[in-house]
This record gives sequence, structure tokens and C-alpha cells, in this order.
Amino acid sequence: MIAYFLSDLHLGAPYFPDSREAEKRVVAFLDSIKYEVDAIYLLGDVLDYWYEYRYVVPRGFVRFFGKLAELSDAGVKITWFIGNHDIWIFDYLPNELGIRVVDGTLIETIDGVRFFMTHGDGVGNLPKTFRVIRSIFRNKVCQKLFSGIHPRWTVPFAYQWSDHSRNSSCLPSPEAAERMTRNYQEFSRNLLKEQPDIRYFIFGHIHLFGRYPVEIEEEPTKEKADKKSSGEEKAEIVVLGEWLQSYSYARWDGKSLTLHKWGGAKTDA
Repeated sequence: MIAYFLSDLHLGAPYFPDSREAEKRVVAFLDSIKYEVDAIYLLGDVLDYWYEYRYVVPRGFVRFFGKLAELSDAGVKITWFIGNHDIWIFDYLPNELGIRVVDGTLIETIDGVRFFMTHGDGVGNLPKTFRVIRSIFRNKVCQKLFSGIHPRWTVPFAYQWSDHSRNSSCLPSPEAAERMTRNYQEFSRNLLKEQPDIRYFIFGHIHLFGRYPVEIEEEPTKEKADKKSSGEEKAEIVVLGEWLQSYSYARWDGKSLTLHKWGGAKTDA
């Protein structure tokens, strides 16, 4: 199976110099892989803002949605993880595009290899303010009340909020990056104790791009040490980066997972 993993496209974001060109770039990428890909995993914040109403469709993303529909109709399995920007996906996109929507985490076996996947905004020791905002955004009563406000007010407010929260580099501060990666390490380490067959922990959200071994604290058994020395079954954390500047993604070819940047060379060291 050929599978692609990407996250944090933030389509429609006000900080794109040209939002339409950003969408076309993603569509061109999807078009370039359509003849080989079997599965696509979109790990959250695909859209910078989306609120799904019952009878009307928000403006925009026609090219992107059309390409997803084309791929889905051709038999490509598409999984969309809800992030902290595109929280309010309900039934329209799954029904219209034929995609699977995951709110939370997913453990999936691909070609005999176990993958853990999530957007990452709900992982680890989160700041109190973020936890409160996250709980409000996911509260059913709050969602109902929000849907009653006319979109002429809610949509500009949402994009203004997003623009205010994003710095010019689109990357977290060094302090935030250290805290977030530590959260991923701690979470992956703890889950690996319960499910030691997981090979890859794949995250988005923090806009960093790279792969890191899961740091195991306890002394390994001889069996684990033998596997480690032979280079087998080392659990890894893969953070997918973003499509604001780096256009990064991961590709599974049936045997190995490699990291790339769209328009650039493979980045695995």
C-alpha cells in the first residue's frame, strides 16, 4: 500500500499572501500522487476554519473538495482527523466526499505495521487556557448557540482569531516547541508500554517537521535490546510539519516511512 500523511494545511487562512494559490498548491500535490496512492491521512487543521451548518455550505475550498471527491471516487481511502481549527465537521463532508472523519486518535495496521495517529492538540499536559478553550469549542450546547449567530459575524471573527494567534514564522517559540515535543514523547512512551507493537506515532498540530525515537526510560529486556541492535522495531515519533511554508509530508511505500517536502528532496537523515 502507498499511503501519504500530511497535516496543518490551514486552507483559507488569512495569513496566506494568496489563499487561492495555497489551495491550488495542495490540489497540484494531490494530483501528482493520484495514480499511485492507496490511502491519504489528513491529520487535522486541514482548513483554517470550518463550521458545518445543516442546510448551507460555507464558501470556498471548491478545488480542494473536488480533488478529494475525485480521489475518493477512484477508490483512494481518505481519513480526515479533526484538529483544533476544523473542529466543527459533522456529516456533510463525510457524506459528500466519502471520507472517514476521526475525532481523536486512531491505531491502524498498514501492511502489517502499527500506526498511531492523531492531530495532537489533545495530547499531554496542555496549558490551562488551551484546555478551557478546547472544551468550550467542543461543547454541544456552545456549538448550538454558535450556529445561531449569523455567519457574517462568526466567520470574520474566527479568521481574526486565527490570524492573531499565528506568529510570522508559523512555528512555535523554542519554549513551546520543547514543551510540545516533550508532551508527545511522554504520551508515546506511556502508550507504548500498553501497546508495544506500535511502530510509528504520527502527529500534526505543532508545525514542526521531523522524526524522533521514542525515548524509553526503563531498562530494555534482552529481547528488546537484540531488536534494537539489529535496527528492528524502533518506535518513532513523526511530526508532519505544515503547509504554510514547508509543504511537508510523510510517505509509506509498503515497507518504510520517509519524510519529504513538496517540490524538494527527501529529508530523512
